[in-house]
Amino acid sequence: MEEKVRDVLELRRKSKEVKRHFIVMRVLALLVIILILLVAIAYAVSYFYDKFGSFTVKVNKYDMVHQGLTLSETPDYDRSNAVLNANIVYDMTNISGEDIPPNVDKINGSHNGDSYIAYTFYLINSGDDTVSYTGEMNIENVTKGVDEAVRIAVYKNGEKTVYGKTKSSGAGKESDCDSEFLSSSVVMRTSGDKFKAKDKDKYTVVIWLEGNDPDCVDDIIGGTLKLSMSFKIVEST
Repeated sequence: MEEKVRDVLELRRKSKEVKRHFIVMRVLALLVIILILLVAIAYAVSYFYDKFGSFTVKVNKYDMVHQGLTLSETPDYDRSNAVLNANIVYDMTNISGEDIPPNVDKINGSHNGDSYIAYTFYLINSGDDTVSYTGEMNIENVTKGVDEAVRIAVYKNGEKTVYGKTKSSGAGKESDCDSEFLSSSVVMRTSGDKFKAKDKDKYTVVIWLEGNDPDCVDDIIGGTLKLSMSFKIVEST
């Protein structure tokens, strides 16, 4: 009798161990699936970021916290932002700058076309001090020489300037550009003096591949371009 009781208890113990093992294995399998999904999502984000490029706007975080320099996609804002990201155009083909709508700087935030990136944002002095600032647009990464044919229009408070790389022959700026890139990694610089409390500077950035550029050839197909624009305070009063 005692032996039968022991056998029953042993079977119950083994049954509990089997159930516990089964539960542990299911939990581990679920964790593995979640990990795979997270890695896949991170890879997908990285893939599209690398393949199609991006445009990011930043302000110095110290200046945001201590001086009130902030970014917003609208002139009225409800919170401070140190970083803004424009939406990506996944299949950008070459166009003429004349194809871009004349009111492209009248729409806030991301408002891309089929073959151009357009992004409007506001640099705002949300602090109490009058400051001066500088801004710089940088090329963070470029592949397949796509920068040879790219155009970047910057509207500051409605005033438009078109930037392009120096002609591949070295003979100065392209005919449709107002200014050349400052270097292989710097597109342009801007500044603001006596930027008073509550002042706003409106910027619109438009990026496209200029089909009339002699360097807009098949060799640049699949090329990528990453741009960033950063602002910082240089003086306060």
